[in-house]
Amino acid sequence: MKLSGNTILITGGGSGIGLAFAERFIKAGNKVIITGRRENVLQNAKEAFPSLITHVSDLDIESERVALFDWVTANYPEINVLVNNAGIQQRFNVLKTDANSNWNYFSKEIATNLEAPIHLSMLFSSLFASKEEAAIINVTSGLAFTPFAIAPIYSATKAALHSFTMSLRLQLSDTSVEVIEVAPPAVNTALGGTGMHTLGEPLDAFADGIFKGLEEEKQEIGYGTSVNRLRMSRDEIDEYAANMYTATKNTIE
Repeated sequence: MKLSGNTILITGGGSGIGLAFAERFIKAGNKVIITGRRENVLQNAKEAFPSLITHVSDLDIESERVALFDWVTANYPEINVLVNNAGIQQRFNVLKTDANSNWNYFSKEIATNLEAPIHLSMLFSSLFASKEEAAIINVTSGLAFTPFAIAPIYSATKAALHSFTMSLRLQLSDTSVEVIEVAPPAVNTALGGTGMHTLGEPLDAFADGIFKGLEEEKQEIGYGTSVNRLRMSRDEIDEYAANMYTATKNTIE
């Protein structure tokens, strides 16, 4: 995709990976819109990068996704890039959960990580197909390929989003829309809670690596440990996932 002269919407853009991407897109000469559910987080991002355009939206709610699409296309009809970045991660032991009374807690992860990016991709696809150049970037995870057993819903939603992204790329292959998947490894952000990823890749180094992949026009972009996971054999996946579970299962016992 071209890296300048775009109008870009980034979900979950107020912090972490989303804000790191926003910073780089701004510096490359793009107009950037970020959305999220917390107004104070968006305001802090705008104070750091005054050219940011912010819009509060809870993407777990279907009507708010439609409202976001309507607002963006009415106010910024030139939009040509969507970055589906918003995500949450919950770690739990299925034997120690109450899925009867707490299902809303778990379904929120499915709505944020899977329903929202699929819905937004479908909303924007037809519009983008009418543009001379456009792109949809879906942020999945290395865990889409090697599930992290203590974060089972997160891993499953990212695997499903990977599959959807492949299908979307094929369906839009005869249009001007590029469909790109970014599959991060563990990155030092607040995903899953403060301190959960302090041993992950440094955020700035990761974001720079992803932008190098965009410059090289890659359709699937990993970084660090996720690079090899994109092409592991099934036996390698089984071994990797089992080793990760063995090393971390005590954290949810």
